[in-house]
Amino acid sequence: MDRIVARDLVVFANHGVFPEEKTLGQKFLIDIDLGLDCQEAAIKEDLTKSVHYGDLAHGVKKVFTDKSHDLIESASEEVAQYILRTYPLVNEVRLRVKKPWAPVGLDLDTVYIEIKRKRHRALISLGSNMGDKKSNLDKAISLIEDDYTKIKKKSSYYETKAWGKEDQDDFLNAGVEISTFYTPHNLLAHLQGIENTMGRVRKEARGPRNIDIDIILIDDLVINTQRLSLPHPYMRERAFVLEPLKEIAPKYVDPISHKTIEQLLRDLNSN
Repeated sequence: MDRIVARDLVVFANHGVFPEEKTLGQKFLIDIDLGLDCQEAAIKEDLTKSVHYGDLAHGVKKVFTDKSHDLIESASEEVAQYILRTYPLVNEVRLRVKKPWAPVGLDLDTVYIEIKRKRHRALISLGSNMGDKKSNLDKAISLIEDDYTKIKKKSSYYETKAWGKEDQDDFLNAGVEISTFYTPHNLLAHLQGIENTMGRVRKEARGPRNIDIDIILIDDLVINTQRLSLPHPYMRERAFVLEPLKEIAPKYVDPISHKTIEQLLRDLNSN
């Protein structure tokens, strides 16, 4: 991945928790580091295939000064999201916001926060077997989209038998492909928030539910934490997951088995 870097952009803004910081303001220094593919721009000498760093600097300054935040973490997040939304060619943003002479009552030169935000591709599986199943899926899919997440593709709806606990109504299932700026754990929190908003009650494992939303894959990430496992540990055993995803992303490669979605489904159906 190529990089475009701008260092020590000087911006005067009113961020901080103290009243003086809000009213008097102070100087900040911003380092911007973009990850993207610049080769086409270089070959064709076409600036539209790259990022105009002059426009970038002016845009970052405007976003950074439009609002007053208590935390430079919040101001930095807004700048990173602005860059990813404004420049589709950019896959990754590294941002360092430096606060010289921070008011901590000590001899301190500079405090800074550094964040990295990426444009993630993710596959999501949805299911419902209570109430108006189609309406439940429609609503959940509409709620997935927000300032951080956009739906790129949506599968058809598939009626399937319950898996793992068969003495319940059939499910209606779907899959969506999204582009998101959320980190994996924050994407999980976003989707669980949708389940909570829609009134999902977790009474028993694999029991009936009005809505179920699972992250199946994010990029080629392999994650094993208490809260999140990627790829989804049961994806290779569930036709109701693989069938909708095959419709929208057949060539997506599982980083564990190194097989595509369509290959995984073929293997499952042949057993």
